[in-house]
Amino acid sequence: MSPVSVLHTWQAPESALAAARELLDEAFDGDFGDDDWEHSLGGVHAFAWDGDELIGHGAVVQRRLLHARQGTGLPHTTRALRAGYVEGVAVRADRRRLGVGGAVMAALEAVVRGAYPLGALSASEDALEFYAARGWRRWRGRTFAMTPTGVERTEEEDDGIFVLPVVPLDLAGDLVCDWRDGDVW
Repeated sequence: MSPVSVLHTWQAPESALAAARELLDEAFDGDFGDDDWEHSLGGVHAFAWDGDELIGHGAVVQRRLLHARQGTGLPHTTRALRAGYVEGVAVRADRRRLGVGGAVMAALEAVVRGAYPLGALSASEDALEFYAARGWRRWRGRTFAMTPTGVERTEEEDDGIFVLPVVPLDLAGDLVCDWRDGDVW
């Protein structure tokens, strides 16, 4: 495996982005739609290559998350945080459990730590242990989304949101994500 390359979307060759989309489609068994791909664009990508074959990918995009300390409740949110939100993480099936995902995440975590007060992601059931082992902390509080009709509770996401706090943060508070098409978290 070559070193992981880190490029902003605008710097990435179209062939690399096409390879990433194909990898994500395969890794998520066809359950990675156009909205999911759109969520992965406009930020920094980490590409893991073996020769000219893409074997791992992930991206960090900027999002705005609202945080209320435990017991303060919404809508009296105490902080609006720029968050490095991790999207589109995948490793080719025949390269899993060989360190590729760890190398991709190390590159993305460096971006988060260098540019944001908070990293965040929504983990699939299969990846919960992977992120926890890397020091990502499961969000213990309630989750919400800012929607066109107001703040809405996202209970189904409560157990899958992980954060990488760069600044002190009450992990039992309320967390609100900004609105976007498709999956909001």
